[in-house]
Amino acid sequence: MENTSYIALSRQSGLRRQMNVVANNLANMSTHGYKAGQMMFVEHLTKSKGGDNLLTPKMAYVRDIATMTDTKPGALETTGNPLDLAIQGEGFMVLQTPEGERYTRNGRLQLDNGGQLVNQLGQPVLAQGGATLIFAPEDTEIVVSRDGTVSTNNGELGKLRIVRFENDQKLDRTSGAQFTTTEDNPAEDIAQPEIMQGAVEGSNVQPILEMANMISVHRAYDGVKNFIEREDERQRTMIRSLAAVS
Repeated sequence: MENTSYIALSRQSGLRRQMNVVANNLANMSTHGYKAGQMMFVEHLTKSKGGDNLLTPKMAYVRDIATMTDTKPGALETTGNPLDLAIQGEGFMVLQTPEGERYTRNGRLQLDNGGQLVNQLGQPVLAQGGATLIFAPEDTEIVVSRDGTVSTNNGELGKLRIVRFENDQKLDRTSGAQFTTTEDNPAEDIAQPEIMQGAVEGSNVQPILEMANMISVHRAYDGVKNFIEREDERQRTMIRSLAAVS
């Protein structure tokens, strides 16, 4: 295979992964607290065959190096539900899962059959100190103050654990609006978070832009595909011509 085909395939491979990222953004445009992903590409230069001449042309390949997370906050949606919580500014809620702690800005919460505060997947929301928040049947008038303190008519139950990270780009998406972290990027508790009760943060995906991106990526992918097919036919024609001459 000639260098032109290798270069085209490198571009096509990157476009395929970019299409997966765009499709995932569109699939989660209604997921509360979802942060859109964006591909990061670099130009990878290599010296073409032709010796050590300083004027030897270089070949440029496309290489995707990472998926960046767009950390801009989504729009706030007022619901009036006392168990819906939105984080204003930086920070993530902490969830208890069988795989360990997970971090999210999806504040659509509820109570399970045991009165425990959980998310829509039934994962407990953690308070400071690693405890879960459990409401008794007689607990009414649930109030979450701006600093995350949870109380009812029977008194204070605890304070939500809200954390931040030195580098949000080191967070690994596990699913939808949930993330995990690495040892070199530990969670740091926020002493004075800003919580809004009765509201949730929407996805920060911009559907019109993502649809435009999808169309653009699809057209580029088809363009590279057509180029590879033409290049393949050119090589076939050249081989047939050489065989006829010989």
